[in-house]
Amino acid sequence: MNNLTAGRGVTDLRVSEGELVLLNNALNEVCNGVDFCDAEFQTRLGVPREQARILLARIGATLDSAFKATS
Repeated sequence: MNNLTAGRGVTDLRVSEGELVLLNNALNEVCNGVDFCDAEFQTRLGVPREQARILLARIGATLDSAFKATS
């Protein structure tokens, strides 16, 4: 993992495909597998569950694109 640039509210980060799969799987587990209420989710992760699910969807789309490009 390489941090490329960090700016106001945005950080560009370069990760390997394996690292992106790891992030995807961890987010999927915390969004969909762990059983705690939405308020507890936000307390523990610092963002609403829906915001985490949006990031999960973006990572999933990126992985889908990567796998299509390699097949």
